[in-house]
Amino acid sequence: MKTQTPLSIPIVKTEQQSTTPSRQRRSVFWKIRSDIPKQLYYMMVALSLLLPVLGWALLTYGGFVEPLFLPTPTGVIQQAIALLQSGELIHHALTSISRVAWGFLMSALISIPLGLLIGTFKSMEGLFEPIVALLRYMPAAAFIPLIILWVGLGEPSKVVIIFLGSFFYNTLMIADAVKFIPNDFLRAAYTMGVNRKDVFLHVIFPATLPNIIDTLRINVAGAWNFVVVAELVGANSGLGNMIMMAQRFLKTDEIFVGIILIGLIGLGIDCIFKLIFKLTVPWAVNKS
Repeated sequence: MKTQTPLSIPIVKTEQQSTTPSRQRRSVFWKIRSDIPKQLYYMMVALSLLLPVLGWALLTYGGFVEPLFLPTPTGVIQQAIALLQSGELIHHALTSISRVAWGFLMSALISIPLGLLIGTFKSMEGLFEPIVALLRYMPAAAFIPLIILWVGLGEPSKVVIIFLGSFFYNTLMIADAVKFIPNDFLRAAYTMGVNRKDVFLHVIFPATLPNIIDTLRINVAGAWNFVVVAELVGANSGLGNMIMMAQRFLKTDEIFVGIILIGLIGLGIDCIFKLIFKLTVPWAVNKS
C-alpha cells in the first residue's frame, strides 16, 4: 500500500524558508528571559558604556556647555591623575570604604538573623516586623541631628548613619525571602523525622541564602548613598567631603572625579558579591 505524505509538512517548510535573517535577529533580540548570542550581549554592554561618554564628549568638546557646568572628559582625567599623585584621592576613598564596611557589616550581622527569625516564626514577626516597618519609612538623614547629639561628630556617627540606612531594608527583605520558601519543603523535612532546629538550619537557611546574598548586594548601594550624606556633615575626609569641598570652590572636574570613583567602587563591590554568590550557592546560579 502506498503511503501518502502529510500535506502539512511542505507548508511548515515553506514558512521556515520564508523567514528572513532580519526577522530572526529581531526574535533573538526580544526573546523573553532567554539567552542571546554572546557577541550581541557584549555589544549591548559596550553601547551602554560608550553612549553616555560620547554624549558627554559631544557636549563639552563641541562647546555646547561651559566647562564650569560640565568639564571635558580629559579635564576630569587630568584632575583624577593630579589627585592620585598627591595621594588625596586614595586617602578619601579608603576613608569612605572603611566607613561603609563597618556600618554595613554591623547591619548585616544583626539583620540576617533577625530577618530569618521574623520570616520563620509568627511570634517574632508580630514582635519585630511592625516596629522595623515603621522605622523603615523614617529617613536616616533625619536622624543626623540626634546622632550628632548622642554620638558626636566623630567616626561612630558616620557608621551609625550607614547602619540605619541599610539595616531596616536588609531585615525586611530577608524576612520576605524566608516567607517565599514553599511549605512543601518544610512538610517533606518533617516527614523525614527532623526537628524544628534541623528544619531551620538545613532547610530554611540554605533555601534563603541566595536571597540573603542578593539582598546584601543590592542594599550596599544604599550604604554608599548614606556615607556621602554622613560625610557632608562634620567630616574632614572621605569622598563625600571631597565632593562638598570641590563644590564650594567650583571645582566641577573634582566633583566628577568623586562621583565616578564612587560608581567604580560600587561596581567592584557588586562583582565581589556576584563572585561570592557563585562560590557559596552554586546550585542557585542558573536560577538567578
